Amino acid sequence: MGSFSIWHWLIVLVIVVMVFGTKKLKNVGSDLGAAVKGFKDGMKDGGSADAPAQQVTNEARRDANTVDVDSKTKS
Repeated sequence: MGSFSIWHWLIVLVIVVMVFGTKKLKNVGSDLGAAVKGFKDGMKDGGSADAPAQQVTNEARRDANTVDVDSKTKS
């Protein structure tokens, strides 16, 4: 009673294709794949511990637009 059969899923698929069209669904799929790939690449690049810490100069400390925060390293 709680699960759907293959016929239910086929009817839903036909309705979705009729509403959106195959070209639109293809574009959505490729955009989603590119977004996932970009996220994976970003996670791979962001995990490097070799990035040097940025030093704040005295001039930047006197600037009114600079926000003073304490940075912490990951443990």
